[in-house]
Amino acid sequence: MEIGKSYSGFKFVEKKNINELNSIGMIFQHKKSGARLFFLKNDDDNKVFAISFRTPPENSEGIPHILEHSVLCGSRKFPVKEPFVELIKGSLNTFLNAFTFPDKTMYPVASMNDKDFTNLIDVYLDAVFYPNIYKYPEIMMQEGWHYELDNKDSEINYKGVVYNEMKGAFSSPESILFRKISESLYPSTQYGVESGGDPEVIPELTRKEFLDFHNRYYHPSNSYIYLYGNIDIEEKLKFLDEKYLNEFNKINIDSRLREEEPFKNQRELKINYPISSSEKDEDKTFLSLNYAVGKAVDSELYLAFDVLEYLLLETPSSPLKKALIDANIGKDVFGSFEASMLQPMFSVVVKNSNENEKDRFKTVVLDTLKKLVDEGIDKKLIEASINIKEFQLREADYQGYPKGLIYGMRAMDSWLYDERPWIHLNYEGNLNKIKTALKDNYFESIISKYILNNTHSSLILVKPERGLEEKREKRAREKLNNFKAGLNEEELNKIISDTQNLKNRQKSEDKKEDLERIPLLSISDIDKNARKLELVENEEFGIKTLFHPAFANGITYVNLYFDTTSVEQELIPYMSLLSTVLGKMSTKNYDYEDLSKDINIYTGGINFTAQSFSKNGSIDEFYPKFLVKSKVLTSNLEKLAELVNEIINETRFDEYKRLKEIIQETKSRMEMSMFDRGHMVVANHTLSYFSPISKYDDLLSGLGFYKFICAIEKEFDVNNNKILNNLARVASQVFNKDNLIIGVTCENKDYDKFRNSINEICSSLSKDNLKRRAYDFKLEAENEGLMTSGKVQYVAKASNFIKLGYSYSGSLQVLKSIANYDYLWNEVRVQGGAYGSFAAFLRNGNMFFTSYRDPNLKETVNIYNNAGEFFKNFKADDRQMNKYIIGTISDLDYPLSPSAAGQRAFENYIRNITYRDLQKEREQVLGTTVKDIEEFSNLVSDVMKENYLCVLGNEQKIKENKDMFKNVFNLFE
Repeated sequence: MEIGKSYSGFKFVEKKNINELNSIGMIFQHKKSGARLFFLKNDDDNKVFAISFRTPPENSEGIPHILEHSVLCGSRKFPVKEPFVELIKGSLNTFLNAFTFPDKTMYPVASMNDKDFTNLIDVYLDAVFYPNIYKYPEIMMQEGWHYELDNKDSEINYKGVVYNEMKGAFSSPESILFRKISESLYPSTQYGVESGGDPEVIPELTRKEFLDFHNRYYHPSNSYIYLYGNIDIEEKLKFLDEKYLNEFNKINIDSRLREEEPFKNQRELKINYPISSSEKDEDKTFLSLNYAVGKAVDSELYLAFDVLEYLLLETPSSPLKKALIDANIGKDVFGSFEASMLQPMFSVVVKNSNENEKDRFKTVVLDTLKKLVDEGIDKKLIEASINIKEFQLREADYQGYPKGLIYGMRAMDSWLYDERPWIHLNYEGNLNKIKTALKDNYFESIISKYILNNTHSSLILVKPERGLEEKREKRAREKLNNFKAGLNEEELNKIISDTQNLKNRQKSEDKKEDLERIPLLSISDIDKNARKLELVENEEFGIKTLFHPAFANGITYVNLYFDTTSVEQELIPYMSLLSTVLGKMSTKNYDYEDLSKDINIYTGGINFTAQSFSKNGSIDEFYPKFLVKSKVLTSNLEKLAELVNEIINETRFDEYKRLKEIIQETKSRMEMSMFDRGHMVVANHTLSYFSPISKYDDLLSGLGFYKFICAIEKEFDVNNNKILNNLARVASQVFNKDNLIIGVTCENKDYDKFRNSINEICSSLSKDNLKRRAYDFKLEAENEGLMTSGKVQYVAKASNFIKLGYSYSGSLQVLKSIANYDYLWNEVRVQGGAYGSFAAFLRNGNMFFTSYRDPNLKETVNIYNNAGEFFKNFKADDRQMNKYIIGTISDLDYPLSPSAAGQRAFENYIRNITYRDLQKEREQVLGTTVKDIEEFSNLVSDVMKENYLCVLGNEQKIKENKDMFKNVFNLFE
């Protein structure tokens, strides 16, 4: 292709070799419509497409977010209610979602199958350009908000998916803080409002505003189209032009992003957040110092500040974090550098502090930074921070996201702001400039300019207030009651009629001919064979060694799996604590700061996890392991072995102050995750009522561990000797040669280098005879209601179907797809207004339903209880069944990075899952029939009748339904 020439209406504008990604970047402009297009050409078969629009919000009504949901609810060519869901059911996609950012809305898809990839693009483009939102007001009502009123005598309420999603988002003080940071720094711009929507403001959104926003911004002239991978670009340009873009003429769209003028003085904000009625308010305040930092299009500063934030706040040797912890201002310290905005922002946050520490917090931050500027930053720390970031950039292993999508997001961090899309991808030159910091005062100058001498900053205090949520609920209830009281007969009937129309639409079935418009692969497009993960079983130095050969770009991944059945039952939580402290405490030959630096200089990271693996085909048997997971450039394998050996054999557990800091931070981070992953918190805890492996996992990483960490933090000053003795005891029981299996992923040519280096670890391990233990857990239906100040619920029910006489089959994975994207989606999300609801059917027989950011409680439990009846009456034609099967195969065939593939192979070996088992499961998936699904109805009904239940949610809602629980208590102290 020649620059300056046109191809299917697209002018080829510019190209650039991006050696860092082994790609060629190509910029095109569609002449008729004005659409921009960026293509990253390479040999990656996991192809990515995205179309994005610049969508600056003017208020906090959440229009960009509600629109993101709504355009995926039917369109001109695909008029079904939920094309998005139909695609998930029946596509081989490796990614399918949409994102609302503060200044843009992005619609990405990915697939390794080219026919499927084109189908996904077709549905998404029709959705954004020709959505059914103009036809059906019920779409905005469902996805955004509406008044719900069933009859004249019933209570009027607000309902809507985004409304409840954002109630959930605003339940967490961390979320409130980070939303207020951009508001504090950029109050007169698009970043000063909430693009996702503030629940107190969302009900002000009108249908006219909603439609006007789409009409204004969703045009090709305001679009940014991204393609990535091993793609026939001329064929795709032809498709885009003929199917969509040639229908539009280029227009001028004012979507300019407003820039905040620098402040002359620092702003201060104080915000309250709700806590439950019996929760203490001491040590619950957040303090945050925030700075506007240059422009996103300054690619060198963009990368440098990412390194600087890590250097100052993210490692055990980070000087600013250490100074704040040493000053005892709070119990946890972390930072943030947010660069996906016109004016990036840098934040320093102290958690679990108090209001009276505000001035001292600011003083410690500024004095520490001034000292670093005056005396210089430790060069070894700089080297460590640059190296770990460089390793991450080169590895490009983004678990859960195709790397092409991450590159697309990074491209938008300049392209949206009228710069070339590759300036943050072409990072080598900037990295070399940043490396001058090893010789000069590079970072010291940045600190001085962008923090110490920067008045464009804010100081935020987010403090707890007991009863605040009740006041808000009362205010909202009074507002609704007054609104209803002010309605005349005609207005009242209109709301009742609108409510009924919405419910009728939600319950109605799509026409068969409309469903058949959604493009679908055939079963013949599916590989009949399960994925083979090569595994070579060796023995090195008397230790079983599993080798997964793979091209890993010069990186070797080493996993050490230590059996932990020698650890006493009462010490199980200490294994998780051990995994948290290792690498963060001093050893015989390193203080913890120098250890952290060497880990980051010589490796890509050494991580520790206590976990378990269920035995294939068994209800109760499992293999508890302590995993040491590491990655390193092959040339540094010997140094990796030296560091791992030092950590597992020579860690000093007698640093009381350091141990207390880690415990406090661990508790803080667990609290922060409760609202973000509340659906899995309750699902896993419900499983712990009856399942030995789940009880074990609960003690390692669930609510059982959270209770443990709260207790030892409270008792630390009295019981610190006991705590460190237990840690040392567990370490001695775990790190033994007889416990070890090694897993290694690297190229064949590098295996000998691995073998030569690993002996240092093997020869240093204890060879004591260990007593193996059989755990005997007390299992009972605790059925807990975990009360918080949150505004929504996370509702789970579970049991084990093998114990009830059923067996595992791959067809259960098809049942899971139907449960997720038909029954639970329609009942819990669409009609119930929750953000999501999910099912799982595991090989060991454990099964659960769980919901996410759910306004309901009892209603959701009733939906779970009625699931069996749904499956009993399940009907689908051959096309529909093929769709569910293809969607299920998509989950089984998700592309794996070299490290993830190696880890999957090792885990299958540990769990006794053979290739024959995987092939049998795949054949069962491919052979699933309607009759199979109908026959699972009794399984689902019987599981629900067991009535194992756990709910995390709003204090008042749980109290109103307390008869459903055996135990009700506040989750947080």
